[in-house]
This record gives sequence, C-alpha cells and structure tokens, in this order.
Amino acid sequence: MFFQESIRRSAHLAFDKFEDECGVFGIYGHPEAANLTYLGLYALQHRGQESCGIVASDGSRLRAHKGMGLVADVFKNDSIFESLPGHSAIGHVRYSTAGGNDMKNCQPIMVDYARGSIAVAHNGNLVNAQEVRNDLEQRGSIFSTIADTEVIIHLLAHAQSDSLVERITEALEIVRGAYSLVFLTETRMVAVRDPNGFRPLVLGKLDGAYIVASETCALDLIEAEFIREIEPGEMILIDKSGLKSFTPFKPAQPSPCIFEFIYFARPDSVIFGKQVYGVRKEFGRQLAREHQVEADVVIPIPDSGVPAAIGYAEQSGIPFQLGLIRNHYVGRTFIEPQQSIRHFGVKIKLNPVREVIEGKRVVVVDDSVVRGTTARKIIKMIRNAGAKEIHMRVSSPPTSYPCYYGIDTPTRKELISSSHTIEEINRYITSDTLGYLSQEGVRAAAGAPAGCSGHFCDACFSGCYPVKFPRLKADTQLGLF
Repeated sequence: MFFQESIRRSAHLAFDKFEDECGVFGIYGHPEAANLTYLGLYALQHRGQESCGIVASDGSRLRAHKGMGLVADVFKNDSIFESLPGHSAIGHVRYSTAGGNDMKNCQPIMVDYARGSIAVAHNGNLVNAQEVRNDLEQRGSIFSTIADTEVIIHLLAHAQSDSLVERITEALEIVRGAYSLVFLTETRMVAVRDPNGFRPLVLGKLDGAYIVASETCALDLIEAEFIREIEPGEMILIDKSGLKSFTPFKPAQPSPCIFEFIYFARPDSVIFGKQVYGVRKEFGRQLAREHQVEADVVIPIPDSGVPAAIGYAEQSGIPFQLGLIRNHYVGRTFIEPQQSIRHFGVKIKLNPVREVIEGKRVVVVDDSVVRGTTARKIIKMIRNAGAKEIHMRVSSPPTSYPCYYGIDTPTRKELISSSHTIEEINRYITSDTLGYLSQEGVRAAAGAPAGCSGHFCDACFSGCYPVKFPRLKADTQLGLF
C-alpha cells in the first residue's frame, strides 16, 4: 500500500496542472457501435486516464465492460467487443480526485429499475450533489458509488413522468452545476447539456448513425461528419424514428469554460464554435502584445504550450524553437529515486536542448501556472543548460480561485497567485521576468465580451461564479466525484 501510494504521489508531483474531469461518447444505429465507441474514447483519452467503460445495447439488453486504466489496456482483446453486441453504445473516460479512483466509480453507470435498464456517462460536476444525496438517503435511497452522477440516476428513478425525456428533465431540474450527459436505454439514446454549457458536447453522423462526443477529435478519428454543437440547455433524443431536439430548461447565460481553450481540449478539436489551435495561437499573439521583451528565442513547455508559443513568436518576430523535448512514453506512475536525482519528476518528462538555449535570452511560454513548483524546476533546468536570461510568459491570467464545475483544482491556499503578487511569483520561480495574459486579453483572444457576465466562465481567474454553490470555507474545494 505504501509503495503504491509513493508511486502515485511521485506521478502527481510531476504534473502541476489543473486536471480535466471526463470525456463522453455515444453512438446510435451502427452495427459496430462498441468498436466505434472504443475509438471515440481513444481520441478522448486526454480528458481522463483513471478509468473507462462502454455500455452497449442490442435492442433488448444493456451490457457493460469497465475497468481501471487507459482505454487500450481496458479493451485489449476482441472477445471484449464480442461481449458488447448491438447497434448503440455509450462510453466514458474518467479522471478522479484522490480517494475516488475506485472501480465502483467507473462509468458509464448502469442500473436496472422499474422502467427497464439505463446507463449514463457524465462530464462535469454537480455543485449541490451532496445536498441532494443527503435528501435521497433520508428518503431511503442506497448509493453504491461516491459519484455525483449516481444522484441523477436516483432522481430519474423517483421521477413520476411517463416519457424518458420528461423524467430526465424532472431529475435535472433538481441538480445544479455542469453536466454534459449521455444516457442509453435498450432502445433510445439521450444527450443533454446544462443550460450554462460549461462543458463541450458535439453532434455527428456516420453512415446514418448519430454520434455525440465531448470533442470533434473523436468524430475525426472515425471519419464521422461534424453536424453541430449541442446547445446549452438542449436535450436530444435519438431512437429508431430519428433525432428530436428539446429545450426543456429555463434559459441561462451561456458560460462555457475558458480553460477548455487554454489547456483541456485537444488542439485539433472544434469547441464552442472555434478551432482550439487557432484560439491558443491568438492567446500567444495577445501575450506578446502585452508582454514584449528583447530575446533571442521563444520556446514552449510542451505539449500544451506549443500553439501559444508559436503565436508569441509570430507576433514578436522572435524565432521559435523546440528548446525542451518531452518524453511521450512516461506513464501515469513511475518509481522516483529518493535522493539520487534532483527534480526527477520534471526530468523524466522534459529535457533541454542545450544548442537552442545556451547563451541565449529565452522566452519560455506555458499555458498556466498553478502552484509554481513545476515552473520553478523547469526554469532551473533551462538555466543549467546555459540560458543567459529567462523570461516566463503564461498564456492565461493568474489562477486564483478553485473551479467547482468539473475541473480538479487545488484549494485556494494552494494556488500561488491567490496569495502572491506577480513579482513574488517571479522571484519564487526564479525567472528574470514574468508576464501573464490579462483577463481582458484572454477574453479578446477567445472572442468574448468583457466583464463578469461575458460569454465564458473564467471563475478560476475572476472569482465570478455563474452558478451558486454551497457556502465553503476559504481553504476547501468541492469534491469531484
């Protein structure tokens, strides 16, 4: 137990980033539904690496296969797909916080109840899940997981309406927060996005079969046509008669998560009406306008910092180079030597190219700084490779507030920018200068209006939370399930 925990802790310390929550995929009306769902999850692997699962329907029965680990490891032989027959399927990749990485919490969650069988896959976080759970338990409900998604299942079972759409609506009117959901019954599939549209959800088509997915990169892999995004507050029902769209919820100000553009989504995806790669490049261009500096080379912290670094280089006229090389074969766990190699967690992932760096004034571009611990180690590594000056540039504003809508963020006291000035952070990470993209700049680059009521949720920068949540102490974080 201690050995495994030390391995997990070593892996965690190597990643000083916000962690995304989940990815969902669903397909209705294709003879290879489970296989295509597997491929869709493969494309969405960046959205969750703790566990994954697929539930398939043959028209009369739901069958599931789930497990801990990566998609390729959980679905590793043909016999698994032979056990998942049918023309419809939904799938899920999951990231969990500490304490939640348990097989019982793997999704999709599948249950039998009075009206048949149903499975659900969820991307997001319900801010009032614990309150609703407590109420349900008082009424006799027994929970088998700690997932907030199970709250939705219980509410659905309690719903009195006759139609599936009405029962789902009745359940979701009780919960608050972020949800992009895909439901599967024996004969129908339902996709729904919360009224604020925090998390992405797109609609596609392949050989007459309808597909829903967290990002368009999943459609690209299976050569499906991208039709459109599922709108905030929209519910889609797909059955043998085709597709029907409903808008059953009270309208809300759309507030898609700006961090999907900054870090979470794959750069080749189209979300919230824009190509992620282009938006990230524009973040870099705007960063160069706000924080120009005389330098010899611009280098990214790979991989997420690459598009912004390209944009910074194009705008500033400073040459772009790959000054840090990433090892792409690092797993989620590794054994760290206790004393023999300093900064092992960073070194196993990144190595500097001395020829690019030595004797140069270097601009280093990353997408975010959370605790500052990794940035400090990387800057020391670059300086040891011979850099004459190091100018750190961050293509997002300082992250000063936790997220309650489906991103695993540290508590506020762990966020370095919540208690330190930019100059203090600069001294801590040991860069010569430090510049963050402004809140106005990130909004302009993403094409959003200014102000707290603008188009995107940027609560992690501004503290403006679109959906109210239970009152918390300053040093706590809502649990992600």
